[in-house]
Amino acid sequence: MLKTPARLDERPAHHRPGGGFRNPPGSPLQKAGLRDFLKFFFLDMRRAKLPPLPPDLVATKPLDLATLADNEVAWLGHACFALRLSGKLVLTDPFLGPTAGPIGLGPRRFLPPPVTAAQLPRLDAIVISHNHYDHIDTGALRAYRWRVDTPVICPLGNGALLRRLGYGQVHELDWWQTWTLGDLAITALPAVHFSGRGLFDRNRALWASMAIASPARRVWFGGDTAAGPVFDEVGQAAGPFDLALIGIGAYEPRIIMEASHATPEEAIGIARQLKARRTIGMHWGSIMLTPEDPFEAPGRFRRAALEQQYGEDNAWILRVGESRAF
Repeated sequence: MLKTPARLDERPAHHRPGGGFRNPPGSPLQKAGLRDFLKFFFLDMRRAKLPPLPPDLVATKPLDLATLADNEVAWLGHACFALRLSGKLVLTDPFLGPTAGPIGLGPRRFLPPPVTAAQLPRLDAIVISHNHYDHIDTGALRAYRWRVDTPVICPLGNGALLRRLGYGQVHELDWWQTWTLGDLAITALPAVHFSGRGLFDRNRALWASMAIASPARRVWFGGDTAAGPVFDEVGQAAGPFDLALIGIGAYEPRIIMEASHATPEEAIGIARQLKARRTIGMHWGSIMLTPEDPFEAPGRFRRAALEQQYGEDNAWILRVGESRAF
């Protein structure tokens, strides 16, 4: 049973008095101004070039999610994972479409996923971390065949969108709340990020990381997050974890991304705060959301594991379409 911090007995600090949500106390603040954002969108991103794809980026063996074993995880690219715990198949943030934006706009992925949404087997649960287009992919969610009776677990304020897509079992959680299916427990936990799908809904829906736990294994799924002291609290109250799935890409320029995306080095720090035995670096290698080399993160991630005495063997980089027991 997760311990709930005493302060959450009152108005949670992440609930704004006038509505909407904010990051935990002590989180990094957005320091960028209009000039920084204009430079990012109109100079940095236009100049960014995709280098040749690494030869080891994609798994050579076809991925069959229906045969995924207990305590095994498969990476479908970006922040999308399939994992089986206690016999139940769970999918995270199913971004499987060609673009991360509305009506076909936005950044275009350069690497297709190993399976399409229409090829997904029946899932026992879908876990959503927040409502950005590279995490709630409406095209993929519509193409999934068992929308009516597959539970979707998401943070507060995201349920209406999912119901409009045809999902009949939507469970919205605040941080530190838990949904259960037999002996599988999914708990929404703090993250350092923001939300919004349009011009006027900034931070109206909550964002979260998620603990996905069975009696045998505990997994932390970060969604999108920056670094922050809140993960000491999460590690104390909800850890230790057998595996942490942490974003390591889309981190430049720091003046903009420091408040929403961790660097590879910060990701190892988060794994240590969470008391995670192992971590997988995600949110890289499928789409260019920011101007840095999209393939530099894994090397930095492994070096950081050595430098921070986390252990290089404990910092995993999977190929897209690869599965691994944990």
